[in-house]
Amino acid sequence: MDFELTEEQRLIRDTAHDFARTEIAPKAAEIDKSGRWPAEIISKMAELGFLGMAIPEEYGGAGLDALSYAMAMEEISAACASCGVIMSVNNSLFCDPVYKFGTAEQKKDVLTPVAAGKKIGCFGLTEPMSGSDAQTMVTEAKKTGDTWTLNGAKNWITNGPHADYVLVFAVTERPSAPGAKVRHTAFLVPKGTPGFTLNPADHKLGIHGAHSCTIFFENVKLPDSAIVGGAGDGFKVAMATLDGGRIGIAAQALGIARAALEVSVAYAKERKSFGVPISQHQAIQFMLSDMATELDAARLLTWRAATMKDKGVRHSAESAAAKLYASETATKVAHRAIQIHGGYGYSTEYPVERHYRDARITEIYEGTSEIQRIVIAASLLKG
Repeated sequence: MDFELTEEQRLIRDTAHDFARTEIAPKAAEIDKSGRWPAEIISKMAELGFLGMAIPEEYGGAGLDALSYAMAMEEISAACASCGVIMSVNNSLFCDPVYKFGTAEQKKDVLTPVAAGKKIGCFGLTEPMSGSDAQTMVTEAKKTGDTWTLNGAKNWITNGPHADYVLVFAVTERPSAPGAKVRHTAFLVPKGTPGFTLNPADHKLGIHGAHSCTIFFENVKLPDSAIVGGAGDGFKVAMATLDGGRIGIAAQALGIARAALEVSVAYAKERKSFGVPISQHQAIQFMLSDMATELDAARLLTWRAATMKDKGVRHSAESAAAKLYASETATKVAHRAIQIHGGYGYSTEYPVERHYRDARITEIYEGTSEIQRIVIAASLLKG
C-alpha cells in the first residue's frame, strides 16, 4: 500500500483541517449543548464540496476519491462529530447508492442537488423491530398497476428531520415457503409526499446536533421511476451502500479519538501532581502511548478500505474491520482521556466527556460491532 498522498489529497485534508479548526471547533460545545442543527456549517461544507465528495462534477459533486473523503471526514469529526455524521450520511448513505444504482433521471433530478448540498438526503433501513436483521423488515411496498403503495416506519434516521429525500427500503416480495428469503426494493421518496410524516427528533446520548427521527409511510404512492437499483434488488443496494458507509463512520471515529488524544496530551503537559506535570508520570505516558498506537492502527485500516474502494475492489470485510476497530478505539481512547483529566474529564467544562458520548454511537450505527464481526468471520470462513 502506498502511503504517499497526492498533492490534491493533501490539499483536501489541509482545507478540511483549517475549516474544521476555524469554523466548526469554536461552535462544537454550543451545538452539543443546545442540540441545534448546524445549518450554517452544513452550508459551508456544501460550498467546499464536502457533501458529495466522490460524486462526479457533472452530478454536483467534487469528483474526489474515497481516501480524500475519509481524511476530510476525520478532520470534520475531530471538531464536531455531529457535523461529521451529517456529512457522512449525505455522502455515503445517499449520494453513493443513487450514483451507483440510480437511473439517469434520478442522477440528474435528485443526486445533483443533493451532492451539491442544495438538498439533503437520508437513508431509511432500520425499523423499530428490524435493525441488523433485514429479513424481519415490516415496511412493505405493494404494486397495483403502475403504482407502488408503501406502508411502514423507519427509525433512527439521521438527517431525517431536515432531509429532502429518503432512500427507503421495503419488502416487495415475501415468499410463503419455509426458509425462503424475502426480497427488498429501494425507493426514493421526496419529503412532502402524501402519507410521509415525521416524529419529533430523537433525544440521544451524544451527537446532539445530528438530528434523527422516526419516519412513517402510510399509503405512500410511488411510481416505478422511484425505484433505485431494480425491483427486488434492495438488499444488494443496501449492503453495497453500507460497505462504503462504514468507511465514513470509521473516519468519524478516527476524528473523535484524535480529538480526545490531542486534548489529553495538552492537559497532561499543563496539569501538575507531586510537583511535576502529569505527563512525566509513567502511568499517563503509557495511556497516551496506547491511545496513539491504537489510533494509528485504526487509521491504517480505514485508509486501506478507502483505497480498496477507490480501486473498485470488493472491500466488505476490510470496511467492517476498519469500522469495528476504529469505533471501539474511539470509545477506549475517549475513556482514557476522561481518566487522564480526572474530575475535570467528567465535567462539561472540558470536551472529553462530549467525545466519550459521541464515540459510543460509532459502535452501533451502520452495523453494530457484532455485525462487523459476523461480516469479517463470514469472509474468513468462505475462503
